[in-house]
Amino acid sequence: MSLREKIVAEIQARGPVPFSRYMEMCLYDPELGYYSRAVEKFGKAGDFFTSSDVHAVFGRLLARQFEEMWRALGSPARLEVVEFGPGRGLFASDVLDWAAKSFPQFFAAVHYRLVESSPALRTRLRGTLAAHLASGKASVSEGATLPRSTTPVIVFANEFFDALPVEVVTAEGEVRVGVENSRLVERCVPVTPPVLEFLNRYGVHPETHERVEAGLAAQTAMSEIASTVDRGFIIVIDYGYTRAEQLAGRHRGTLRAFRQHSMSADAYEAPGEQDLTADASFTALAEAAEAHGLHAAKVLTQSQFLMGIGEANRFADAFADCRLPQERAKVALQLKHLVTPAGMGERFQVLVMSRGLPDQTLEGLSGLRFGRE
Repeated sequence: MSLREKIVAEIQARGPVPFSRYMEMCLYDPELGYYSRAVEKFGKAGDFFTSSDVHAVFGRLLARQFEEMWRALGSPARLEVVEFGPGRGLFASDVLDWAAKSFPQFFAAVHYRLVESSPALRTRLRGTLAAHLASGKASVSEGATLPRSTTPVIVFANEFFDALPVEVVTAEGEVRVGVENSRLVERCVPVTPPVLEFLNRYGVHPETHERVEAGLAAQTAMSEIASTVDRGFIIVIDYGYTRAEQLAGRHRGTLRAFRQHSMSADAYEAPGEQDLTADASFTALAEAAEAHGLHAAKVLTQSQFLMGIGEANRFADAFADCRLPQERAKVALQLKHLVTPAGMGERFQVLVMSRGLPDQTLEGLSGLRFGRE
């Protein structure tokens, strides 16, 4: 049975399903979902690039930021770094390798936990991080969240929240996915109270011929993650927006599909064979975390965040392994792709939050200082 047939069978048995249920099955069905299939998803051979696919400097810069956060926490003897949605583990590998080389005291304190729901990706992680797993420096967890601990923690989520299921709302109502002549079709029902509250509080109501998404699952996930942070930081890097940006007319109808590096607006074309993603509401994420006592800094672009971390030493982390001018030129192009508007620099937003520390400690982090005196 294909995933499309499985979805159709559920709809025929239960009636039209919320779009979030359809998206959940497409991405996370245990056997046939996009992230459950043992097929390459990342890099040139896959469907999309992440920042870690571009160059190791992304992980190296974040290792520098993590080390600064560790010092801000008083250089504790043990620090947990918890990454949600780690993919194939390139970022974690880059962070740990660079920390071992450049920040040995921080490396001695850190334990890196990778939280991944996909069995196929957990297998990939165990290969990528075999040495760090064998040494006990890293571990792989299946659960969506972790129990609260008094150990200081840095939670990192890169392109995690945009892959959580969303509800879709049009001017006619809330979308349900039904079946007509064995085809998947959309039906609209009156907007349900939780979605209506989300739109009123964090977003906008769609105008004629317009669609907007309501990320209730992302908000719930952030609440669960924030509830485990007793003292430490959360860093979110993702496609996303603030409510002010939506009120200004941007980030409406952001649901899209990726397949072989091509983007499509057709979420029904190939269930389980294409990635589905929607921009995350940073306003909703920040408020969910603040409800658990975290303080949120102003949302930045990835460009501003990385420039803030790298400007002090002129991005020496990027060029440390270069021996020839040609190597420096290649790395300079890769770095440019990470930080410039033409590359990834303006496409991704960064939200940094802290708990158990003075607000000025958060605002003083190098990643949040770009452009200041």
